[in-house]
Order: sequence, then C-alpha cells, then structure tokens
Amino acid sequence: QVQFVESGGGLVQPGGSLRLSCAASGIIFSIYAMGWYRQAPGKQRELVAAITRGGGSINYAESVKGRFTISRDNAKNMVYLQMNSLKPEDTAVYYCNADPSFTRLTKGEYDYWGQGTQVTVSS
Repeated sequence: QVQFVESGGGLVQPGGSLRLSCAASGIIFSIYAMGWYRQAPGKQRELVAAITRGGGSINYAESVKGRFTISRDNAKNMVYLQMNSLKPEDTAVYYCNADPSFTRLTKGEYDYWGQGTQVTVSS
C-alpha cells in the first residue's frame, strides 16, 4: 500500500536551514506529482511546495518563495524540501503526499498522510 515516510525535521534557530526528505513506496513514483505540506498547531494543513512528475513545473506558497526549494529523485523514490532562512512561523509538522494530478495535489484532500516530521524554529 501507499506509504510516505518523512524525516529531517528538528529544532533550528531563526535563519537556519533544514533539509526534509520523504521516502515514497507503494506507488509508481515517476508518474506522480509530489507535494510538501505543513500543519501548524491550531491551523489547517497547507501546501508548501509541489513538483510535477518530471520536475518541470514547481509551485511554492507565497510565504516560502525564495527560501524553500523542492526537488525529487525518481530513481530513489524520494522528494526533498530544502528550507533556508527559516522563521518561527515555519514551525509546523511537515508532510508529503502524491497525486497523478498536479491540480488535485495542490488541494491536498487526502485520507492518508504519513507521520510527518516536526520542524521547530526558535531561539
């Protein structure tokens, strides 16, 4: 069955960097668009970044543009999120998900989510 395992989170000071990884299994990874989402306490889950199956098109939330970079390795069934210049408002649990439709991916309406990885930005 489909499984996503997110890793790489942690505690970092404002201005610091983290690289998140998501290992996907149970899907033909190369035909799926991939997305990173986050959910802060008391807030709805939101899309942070999305990448098409070949990596030719990428979308970012306005709040992370210029700071975050999404990438993927289809040979390894992995998607990454490089996060630089982190701010306290980036604190959240980060998740990945997949969809053959890039449009559907941006909506993030899924029943299944992995365990996520906690990112805390604090001094």
